[in-house]
Amino acid sequence: MAAPGEEEDVMARYRSPLVSRYASAEMAYNFSERKKFGTWRRLWLYLAQAEKSLGLPITDEQIQEMEANLDNIDFKMAAEEEKKLRHDVMAHVHTFAHCCPKAAAIIHLGATSCYVGDNTDLIVLRDGFNLLLPKLARVISRLADFAEKYADMPALGFTHYQPAQLTTVGKRCCLWIQDLCMDLQNLERARDDLRFRGVKGTTGTQASFLQLFEGDHSKVEELDRLVTAKAGFKRAYMVTGQTYSRKVDIGVLAVLASLGASIHKICTDIRLLANLKEIEEPFEKDQIGSSAMPYKRNPMRSERCCSLARHLMTLVMDPLQTAAVQWFERTLDDSANRRVCLAEAFLTADIILSTLQNISEGLVVYPKVIERRIRQELPFMATENIIMAMVKAGGNRQDCHEKIRVLSQQAAAVVKQEGGDNDFIARVRADSYFSPIHKQLESLLDPSSFTGRAPQQVAKFLKEEVRPALIPYQSKMGGKIELAL
Repeated sequence: MAAPGEEEDVMARYRSPLVSRYASAEMAYNFSERKKFGTWRRLWLYLAQAEKSLGLPITDEQIQEMEANLDNIDFKMAAEEEKKLRHDVMAHVHTFAHCCPKAAAIIHLGATSCYVGDNTDLIVLRDGFNLLLPKLARVISRLADFAEKYADMPALGFTHYQPAQLTTVGKRCCLWIQDLCMDLQNLERARDDLRFRGVKGTTGTQASFLQLFEGDHSKVEELDRLVTAKAGFKRAYMVTGQTYSRKVDIGVLAVLASLGASIHKICTDIRLLANLKEIEEPFEKDQIGSSAMPYKRNPMRSERCCSLARHLMTLVMDPLQTAAVQWFERTLDDSANRRVCLAEAFLTADIILSTLQNISEGLVVYPKVIERRIRQELPFMATENIIMAMVKAGGNRQDCHEKIRVLSQQAAAVVKQEGGDNDFIARVRADSYFSPIHKQLESLLDPSSFTGRAPQQVAKFLKEEVRPALIPYQSKMGGKIELAL
């Protein structure tokens, strides 16, 4: 502890790197104490306003006093109260009441702790999604531009990380985009499916409010509806215990974990392509790739995304286990766990999206390397075309097949045993048997003839699925992002 009168040395205490090093100020604020406790006060205000409108003896002066002190939070006093009371909600009730003496008697009237706790969590989750969705849309937009630019550029495809038929640089990018579009839909659905806990009382029966309104069920229902609307929700959960069902948290973290899986796959592909020297993430002028090897250009941004995405994917296990062990109307073994996993999931998703945006805005393509790799592998892929051309020229299919089998094995030996280049086509050119098609070899080996409908697929996909999905976010596309670290 710092000595009296001395400022605390923040460097002497652990700070989560998700906040100190990575996440945006907006997302860090969304899960901050100021946002949390400021929202508690607003929820107490909404409750008082609604109760007043339905006939409870609450004055305009009390409402105005609460409105004037929504952000006037004495955090030191609240901490002292919590230390004494061992109850965070009552500590803040007392702290709010201290600056609202006229309203003190009606603050938290009829409510339980989960009225402010759970409803605030739902507001924060909703707002978290609203911060993530434009960021995800920006990533998709940047990758869509990249895919469109390289829609026609042939590239060697891989299955099992072994050479396969050609694709295009843009078509491969569309595989990434499609996964992210699924994530965009999933995040939108998860946000829109969120309901408000509302005004439900200690075990979800609304008994305290029914007593306040002297048995008038319609007023209790209207109270729930009014507070739900004031908080910006269209619906509240009709049935709760003391808390909203913890299965809600599973749904929230499941879509974020799925986003993590998508980004991990994308950034792994980029890391593999960097090793092949076909595509690289941006590399700053003064950036150092290795303290020992000055020539290195490590894909550190993509590696960061993979590292954090793994953490994000594991976090869904917390709400799964929490939901499974909630006894009857509630137990408190959810609280500490949720303080960690909910915030960390959104903070982690936030930084990997920002990092992926930075990557996608600066991807570097090396066409000559891509062409060279195609030249190394395409001759073997072209064998079927060569056979068909020979048959059309009057040759025998079986004879041609045997000739090609022998020549291709000889060429493969040069590549694998001698470390040389693939000389299969040179062997075909030197063999008089193939003289009828020697003039056709260039056209038979045109890489663009091996990419199928990849360019057309890119154009159709971007036009019909991707661009329309981004329309709601057009005003938030913004400029390029620079990473602080």
